[in-house]
Amino acid sequence: MQQVFVTGVTGYIGGAIAARLIQAGYAVSGLVRQEKDFPAIQAAGITPVGGSLDDEQVITRQVQAADAVIHAADADNAFTVATILEALAGTGKKFIHTSGSSITGDKARGEYAGLEPLTFIPEKPRLEKAARVAIDRAVLAAADVQVHSIVVCPTMIYGTGTGIKKDSIQIPLLTAAAREAGIGVHVGKGENRWSNVHIADLADLYLLALEKAPAGSFFYAENGLLPLQEIAAAISRALGFKGATKGLSMEEAIRLWTPEGAHFGLGSNSIVSASPARELGWAPQYDTLLAGIAG
Repeated sequence: MQQVFVTGVTGYIGGAIAARLIQAGYAVSGLVRQEKDFPAIQAAGITPVGGSLDDEQVITRQVQAADAVIHAADADNAFTVATILEALAGTGKKFIHTSGSSITGDKARGEYAGLEPLTFIPEKPRLEKAARVAIDRAVLAAADVQVHSIVVCPTMIYGTGTGIKKDSIQIPLLTAAAREAGIGVHVGKGENRWSNVHIADLADLYLLALEKAPAGSFFYAENGLLPLQEIAAAISRALGFKGATKGLSMEEAIRLWTPEGAHFGLGSNSIVSASPARELGWAPQYDTLLAGIAG
């Protein structure tokens, strides 16, 4: 039985990945920062490893002991990624790094940008996303030093998580703000669009990438594209506000969600294509973000 070491197993993405791997017959160990989470992680069939992303020795030992590694915690932590890459250099082991499609963000303040969907890392990302893009490129470049490296780049994720964390990020943020305001909310006009993916389909992509993706592969995960205003309206209906929405100024959005969340989590366009993943054999089943909100 192959052993996979996963960071982020207490999180939404990492927990779903771990559950899918276990279902497929893999043994999974996971980095767990708080001992109080050990029982829940063990109950999920995962072997907990005490430590944080700052524990270089712990991570190095686990990476070297595992058959494959999946990093699903903090896409912007260059120190953790460097530790993993250094431990894997020359081994030929598989390493899947989790990025995020805000790397394509355009800081559009809720305006629509009629962009062609990207299938690879943007050549000229905004300054705010340059560090994350540099990490993604370093992971892919590790294929040159015998690391079977892969990057998976999720879009707006929805659906109930199959790990111990059940909720995603963007939809709950919009829902909480709408509940507080008594109306659905979006940034500016809400015409900006986000590609989206269901958590179960995303977990399937990680399994497929682990088993079939060539070294140096980069995959966006998406199976839908929606304006934020439509998402806000669906949340409004679900909360009993009859689909009514309003646009927030950027200043209001930043007070609610910080500059990162306002500009790149909810105010930008993130328009990408998963065609390389589909060419690998990925066949997502869900394209129902709005229906999921209504449910």
